[in-house]
Amino acid sequence: MAMSISRRTALSVGAGAAAGLTLPGVAHAEGQHRTSLGFVLNAVTLDGGEQVTSLTLDTSRLGPIDPASLTTGTFTVHAKATSPVDTGGQVVGYDLDRPVTAVRLDHHGNIVLDLSFAEGQTGGNTLGFLVRIFRNVQLDLDYTITQNTPIRLRHGRPVTIARFVQGRLANPEVDAFSHHVSGSGMKYRLYSPTRRGRHPLVVWLHGGGEGASLPDDYYDNETTLRANRGALGFATRQAQRIFNGAHVLAPQSTSAWLDDGPRFAPLINEIIHDVVRARSVDPDRIYVVGASNGGYMSLKMTTVYPTMFAASVPICGVVTPRQPGEPPRISDAELAAISTPTWLVASRDDTTVDPVANTVHAHDLIPGSLMTLYDHVIWNGHQFPGHWSWIYVARNDPAVNGTHIWQWMAHRRR
Repeated sequence: MAMSISRRTALSVGAGAAAGLTLPGVAHAEGQHRTSLGFVLNAVTLDGGEQVTSLTLDTSRLGPIDPASLTTGTFTVHAKATSPVDTGGQVVGYDLDRPVTAVRLDHHGNIVLDLSFAEGQTGGNTLGFLVRIFRNVQLDLDYTITQNTPIRLRHGRPVTIARFVQGRLANPEVDAFSHHVSGSGMKYRLYSPTRRGRHPLVVWLHGGGEGASLPDDYYDNETTLRANRGALGFATRQAQRIFNGAHVLAPQSTSAWLDDGPRFAPLINEIIHDVVRARSVDPDRIYVVGASNGGYMSLKMTTVYPTMFAASVPICGVVTPRQPGEPPRISDAELAAISTPTWLVASRDDTTVDPVANTVHAHDLIPGSLMTLYDHVIWNGHQFPGHWSWIYVARNDPAVNGTHIWQWMAHRRR
């Protein structure tokens, strides 16, 4: 028998969902020990988005398990993912078996089922992209575990689990960011270092696919960290060493930054000032980084607040008009007046935002700006769409004269 609950229900009850279950009495039937156990979905945010990579079964309380009784055929895993909002007829999600690639015991004595996953592989992703609203949404995940053969405790008793109850979605990198809401109602996530003293602040402005869709009552404060590694990259050990500890701020737009940059700018500014007041932030080392919609917004922030930021990194940002005949998103005069040190990044094969009309054009006008143009977006042998050049910034790859972009940022002061 197998049982599971939806992701939203699991997340609402939190980490203690599985641990707080009342276990039924131990029944001995044909020498077998039957009980009910919870399990956790373990996820990782890959460059192409978050995927569930393994399941941890709460088996430590059963007693020492004989690892020889565990094989990839001991359990079967089925995953069903559905959209939390209307898809407009688009097929989003999946309903399939997830291959178990390995079974192991962690240091607590819990069984871990490693699942097949890879960049671009369907079936492990936690997000779905809805064309109707041009947004990523966090899918409702429903995992079912079936035990096919008994496991055996070290003293020899066979164990069959009567049912498995799905618990929380755990992603340590995402979970390290706290949830907040500004006075103006804008949601944001925040990572803060544990080291004492004043630290720089990196402001990550997401792309268009990670904003909210208020008409659908969808404003999750999640996709900004799960859709790509843009914000997460700056919270890694490597980045934290380079910045000697850095706060990382990821606001989430109520729609898309491009919808109304001048209106969103003071809302982002409000959050920055809240964080500076509440945390040990060095106001002379505030950096703004953004991708696509966020690339536009990072440029816009340096035109509205010309003395706030120590550096700006616009990635595949938009400056051209929405439609022919309309004014540019950021005028040539505004670009030429930018005084914030700026490093622009894009890929030549970007078919979403023309790199020549946007990134190259901005670079030609912004005094003293740096630019990195890639031919393609390829990481660990996998080629991504050309628009996804933020992957390189999230991996500290862009370099000029031997200086990489994170080191360049870390040495900039207002």
